[in-house]
Amino acid sequence: MGGSGSKVDQTPFQELETPWRTFDWNQKKVLKERLESFAVSNTDVKCIKVLVTGQIGAGKSSFINSVLSTFQGEIVCEALADAVDKSHSFTKKLTTYRIKRNETEDLPFVIIDMIGIEPETLTVQQLEDIMNTIQGHVKENYKFKIDKQLTPEDEEYYKKDADISDQVFCLVYVLDTNYIATNDRLFDHLRTIRLQANDKGIPQVIVMTKVDEACPLVKKDLRKIYTSRKIKQKKCAVPVWGCQSATSFQ
Repeated sequence: MGGSGSKVDQTPFQELETPWRTFDWNQKKVLKERLESFAVSNTDVKCIKVLVTGQIGAGKSSFINSVLSTFQGEIVCEALADAVDKSHSFTKKLTTYRIKRNETEDLPFVIIDMIGIEPETLTVQQLEDIMNTIQGHVKENYKFKIDKQLTPEDEEYYKKDADISDQVFCLVYVLDTNYIATNDRLFDHLRTIRLQANDKGIPQVIVMTKVDEACPLVKKDLRKIYTSRKIKQKKCAVPVWGCQSATSFQ
């Protein structure tokens, strides 16, 4: 009995009795309607800019396409990605995506996509470009460079007189769940970005992707994500934020 060739079902040990986050799976329609009816109260702000950053190959472009598809009611692939070469960022330029309310009108939100973070090659210059983007100094189609940051001398792509409408109002980090707690260099860079964003009072969110690959329980049933012991451990292992309460992840 119990020979070396026998396998034990680990599923019971993977699932928590109490969800680490309360979540209503039926709230999608309500959330969508709330966002569709949202209006900016500050007349100086034309739209709410959301900057999406994160490691290469984590699914940054897929996340953006999912958001756009949700509001357009059909699958769209506006943000392109390279499914083959994941060693380098496919996104090279600053690109803005507008979210449609209907066929003729946009929502007051825009998503800004930028070059993915390559932990082993990320330079101080690239970190400065990220901060310039957050502050609204980087113009559309600026091509990010490894060894040179955008400066005020570049009149074509640097916006000196950036106002509140140019600034980022929310920062989204897209992270591959499989690589959490395995790449200290990546999180050192994210911590640097986070601290500077904190100083400016910018809300920040982590989007963990590929959770089905990281946990067999979730692969069988996506709705098990908030009772998955492994996913909770991964969430707590993010050294940028640490293990926060479930409420802080609402």
